[in-house]
Amino acid sequence: MGNSALKSHLETSQKTGVFQLTGKGLPAVRHVWYHFPEELQRLTANLRTVDLSDNKLESLPPSIGSYAQLRSLTLNSNRLGGLPAEIGKLKKLETLSLSSNRIQQLPLTMDQLKSLRTLILAGNRISEFPTGLGALRHLDLLDLSRNQLQSVPPEVSELQVIEINLNQNQISLLSADVSRCPRLKVLRVEENCLDLAAIPLSILNESQVSLFSVEGNLFEVKCLRDMEGYDKYMERFTATKKKFS
Repeated sequence: MGNSALKSHLETSQKTGVFQLTGKGLPAVRHVWYHFPEELQRLTANLRTVDLSDNKLESLPPSIGSYAQLRSLTLNSNRLGGLPAEIGKLKKLETLSLSSNRIQQLPLTMDQLKSLRTLILAGNRISEFPTGLGALRHLDLLDLSRNQLQSVPPEVSELQVIEINLNQNQISLLSADVSRCPRLKVLRVEENCLDLAAIPLSILNESQVSLFSVEGNLFEVKCLRDMEGYDKYMERFTATKKKFS
């Protein structure tokens, strides 16, 4: 990108609080970023939204923690291998979208993102279920689809989320503690390695889950109908369907 085009973009961002420059941007300003733009440093005081999707970013600098007003950070389809610990300084961040990167694990400081509502990590290389996210009391959506998870541990019960998306992993073990998530309404585990015996009955008869999506596992979905608690689950499912119809 030419200096004049970038300067124009920065001037606009100064006024709007939004910096959006994806690799699929307008041809006139198209540029593939390999590093987080240093030029954004002059906007740390007022940037609220940053979108640098479809670039080739391999890392984020520690200075990301200085963007104190940031509410939405979207870095989909890059080459990120992880996140710096300083990400935890973004106290106002509500949306963090990192799909289609190379992330294997999250920093321990993620539990400091107290305003976070949406965390999208689809299409990465995460093999162990992230722990410590239970401290995020406002988190509504956790998307871990298309990763390399093999199990969901008991610690999942600490999550305050409304929806967990675990589609297209390699999950064969699903802890019954998932039914203890106090706000969980939608649980997606499509296209995993679950057999019928691995489905906790408590999800059907003790949880708040009203949409339990299990297609593409090692059993036919209709087999759920014979499980204890299925009628209770269907009552929740039907009530929710009516509510939004």
